[in-house]
Amino acid sequence: MASIDGALLDFKRLDQLAAGDTVMHRLDPRAKVLATLVFIVSVVSFGRYELSALIPFFVFPAAVIGLGDLPAGYLIRKIALICPFALVVGMFNPIFDSAVMLQLGPLAISGGWFSCASIVVRAALTVSAAIILVAVTGFPAICRAMERLGMPAAFAMQLVFLHRYIFVLTEEGGRAARARELRSFGKNGRGMASYASLLGHLLLRTWLRAERIHMAMLARGFTGAFHTRELSRFGARELIFLFSWSTLCIVLRLHNAAQLLGSQVTGLFR
Repeated sequence: MASIDGALLDFKRLDQLAAGDTVMHRLDPRAKVLATLVFIVSVVSFGRYELSALIPFFVFPAAVIGLGDLPAGYLIRKIALICPFALVVGMFNPIFDSAVMLQLGPLAISGGWFSCASIVVRAALTVSAAIILVAVTGFPAICRAMERLGMPAAFAMQLVFLHRYIFVLTEEGGRAARARELRSFGKNGRGMASYASLLGHLLLRTWLRAERIHMAMLARGFTGAFHTRELSRFGARELIFLFSWSTLCIVLRLHNAAQLLGSQVTGLFR
């Protein structure tokens, strides 16, 4: 139960970070969504052996963290949780792709190691961009921005409901887990058989809670749209932000900045 409550509080912290008042928080969500989309497309479009060209892209999440006054340690821990899954995806690449691509003295590095490292780095970059976007914007604001950019309203509403009521489901699961622990003694009531009953009760309680929420929303005149007082305008600041970061991402995609910098540095010592 403690793990459920801890995960719930940890998930809510992103919403708390989105309530900040910095230059990044005050930007129109559409500009941040589009800039993040350009960044992600640029990162995932690299070839499987590209590694050094991905390193300069870390400037985008680092800059947004600094401008948004976000806790870097907290976000790095969140991103680090995803890296093992990316490592599992690419861990067999060195076995199936054994062609040598780099020779460092007696050490031969195959292309599989490069592709595995590229998968991990790209996963870290894309996940960090998504988490930071939520931390400086808020998930409901992202959904509204995507709806204004052309996403179907029904799909945007489903995402808003998913975000809003996942906390309700988690709280119901936490209460059910707490009740199970209080009614168990030793190993009694902790077997797999009890989980089936627990999930069944959780499904019924969730169904009844959803019906009550639906009737309450209809009684309050819900017509399929959430109205908000927050008015955002896509102005000059948003245009400069989107143009500058999109241009940088495109330039970094077309040119290997790390390789160019390395050649310049080594040329100074010749």
